Amino acid sequence: MPRVQQRERLRDEKKRVRQPSCRMNDDEYQLLLRAAAVCHMSVAGFLARSALNAARDLERTAADIAGEKEMLQELFALRRHLGQIGNNLNQVAKALNSGADVPQAEAVLAAVQRAAKRVDAFTQQHLDHRTAA
Repeated sequence: MPRVQQRERLRDEKKRVRQPSCRMNDDEYQLLLRAAAVCHMSVAGFLARSALNAARDLERTAADIAGEKEMLQELFALRRHLGQIGNNLNQVAKALNSGADVPQAEAVLAAVQRAAKRVDAFTQQHLDHRTAA
């Protein structure tokens, strides 16, 4: 697990003493854990920063926030997929460097191309959505 970045200690008058709570199902909590880890933050810090950012920008609509949820889910799925493909690609490279025959090399390269197209499509969709907003 990535190391959590420590935030600067607050002076007494700015110390966070309130502790709101919320309920989540298992899938939501796992998504929260992954998001906090990707940002190298504690869950509490991630929740506080996210909630405060949303509270400071009330011009955003619920649809924008919902759209970001789907975007994050897709980004996490893409990240997992690219990690799996990278692992396969490393195995193919290792086998090729040792002189072995690698019949699955074409399949791995095709998977790389499909993943790149998926990233391009997602990026274009996101840019189109931001331009329209």
